[in-house]
Amino acid sequence: MQAVVDFLPLIAFAVAYWLGGMHIAIATIMAAISLQVLITWLVKRTVSRMLLASAALVVVLGGISLLLNNDLIFKWKPTVLNWAFAAVFLGSGYIGDRTVAQRILESVSKDEFKLSQTDWRQLNLMWVGFFLVSGAANIFVAYRFSEPVWVNFKLFGLTGMTLVFAVIQGLWLNRRTPGET
Repeated sequence: MQAVVDFLPLIAFAVAYWLGGMHIAIATIMAAISLQVLITWLVKRTVSRMLLASAALVVVLGGISLLLNNDLIFKWKPTVLNWAFAAVFLGSGYIGDRTVAQRILESVSKDEFKLSQTDWRQLNLMWVGFFLVSGAANIFVAYRFSEPVWVNFKLFGLTGMTLVFAVIQGLWLNRRTPGET
C-alpha cells in the first residue's frame, strides 16, 4: 500500500501529461503530492522531511510555473531537490556525530550495518555525488531536449538512475558488512 502512495504523484503526473499536457500534469502532481502528504500523515502520524521538501518544491515551483506559464520553472524541481539533498548530506559530514546516510540506514536496521566511520563517510559522499549528478542530468535534459524527452527522463531516467545507484550501494555495503556465520 505504501508503495502505491509513494508513486501516486509520479503516476498521476505521467497519466495527466499523456492525456492533457504539461499544465494539466503540473496541476495534477501538485494535488497528488498534497494527497500523498495527507495520506502519509493519516496512516503514520508523521511525514518525512524528504517528502515535505519534495511536496513544498512541487507546490511552489508548480504554482509559479502555472502562474507565469513557464514550464521550465517546474522542470527545475528535481535539480533543486537533489542539490539541496547533496548539500544536506555533505554538511552532515561536518555537523553532528553521524552522517545522514548513517542515520537513514541505521533507522532501517541497527544490527545490519556495522561500518567504520570512514566507510560511513564514503557512503555519504557517494550519496552527495549521486544527488549532484542526478540534479545536473535533469537540468541538462530540461534545457537541451524537448518537453516529451524531459518527461520521459523524469519518469524513467531519474528513476532508473536511482535504482542503479541503489544496486551499486547495496553491492558496496555487502562487501563491507560482515556476513552471518
